Amino acid sequence: MASSAELLKELRIDRRPGVKQKKRRWPIFLGIAVVLVGAVIAMGRMRPVEVETAVARAAAEGGHDSVLDASGFVTARRIATVSSKVTGKVREVMIEEGQRVTEGEVLATLDPADAGAQRELAQSQLAGAQSNLAEAQAQLVLAERTLTRQRELAAKKLIAAASLDAAIADRDSRAARLTSLKRAVTISKDQLSIAGLGVENTVIRAPFTGVIVTKAAQPGEMISPISGGGGSIRTGIGTLVDMDSLEVQVDVNEAYIGRVQPKMPVEAVLNAYPEWKIPGAVIAIIPTADRSKATVKVRVALDSKDARIVPDMGVRVSFLETRTAGAPKPTGVWVPTRAVVTKDKASAVFVVEDGKVRRVAITAGDVRDADQRVTAGLKGGETVVLSPPDGLRDGARITVKKA
Repeated sequence: MASSAELLKELRIDRRPGVKQKKRRWPIFLGIAVVLVGAVIAMGRMRPVEVETAVARAAAEGGHDSVLDASGFVTARRIATVSSKVTGKVREVMIEEGQRVTEGEVLATLDPADAGAQRELAQSQLAGAQSNLAEAQAQLVLAERTLTRQRELAAKKLIAAASLDAAIADRDSRAARLTSLKRAVTISKDQLSIAGLGVENTVIRAPFTGVIVTKAAQPGEMISPISGGGGSIRTGIGTLVDMDSLEVQVDVNEAYIGRVQPKMPVEAVLNAYPEWKIPGAVIAIIPTADRSKATVKVRVALDSKDARIVPDMGVRVSFLETRTAGAPKPTGVWVPTRAVVTKDKASAVFVVEDGKVRRVAITAGDVRDADQRVTAGLKGGETVVLSPPDGLRDGARITVKKA
């Protein structure tokens, strides 16, 4: 074990000239590391935070108050995949997407060769039947005259009774044949009419007035009203929608379906036009529930027939309740519940202003479905942040997520 003197000797610093002392560099490296960490933290704070936003809605100031909000889609009650009655090859298609057509207008034609041949055959058969009928009529006239002469001769006892019987039988036979040929002519006329329908069926017409939303067939393709199963035969030439039959179908949570009543006024807002409020009314509540989603379907009629409303558009529907006379007007602002941040029993929202957020203290009120009423702190029309991240601070820069 080393003595105390040796240990002291090791700790002694050699001050002799020419002996270089080792520099301590770790403070420099520590300083650089601190600067780099600070720079990374500062850059992280400067990077915009991506968030979702929504607009705060002022409570209704008119004669109605929203009791329930739900989402749905615009649907058409009158929509058809237009097809032919017969299987055939498409010769011409006269429609395009977005084209408006009227009832009875020609949309497409099929190759009429087969149907035309059937009609020509039916015409020939009718002509043959009519010729046979004319021949039978002439023969019946002759048989009638022969019978008349035979009766005169029989009355004078100039011929045998058998000759008279033969004349009567011949007349009756030809009369029966004439009746049969008349029926044959009638059948031939019916066959010609059916063959004419076959030719007419090669012309596809619009069943009602509407707008073409899908063009499904091209010239040269086979089309049939019944699917062939192989996928090579089209079942229609396009889809036609009656834009006057548009309505909204909304899935309402079964827990709140009691708030909805038939003929109840509504206010619809299309996702594509969030500033456009469309009045309407409840048509009917479909008396069945979807067990997988726990919802009930509600049909809503829109008062507007604007061209901007098209099928399958997303829409937000507010079911309105008429306030009785003398009832107080609703106050406050509705915001999504996800926008409200509560800490230490104090509520606040982050309002977006010029690409930054500002924390605003609010007084939270009652909750209705996915919305919460704010009785103080907001005026309505502000853009608020949904589900604010934990690290979001007052004055932080943000970017809005694209839908």
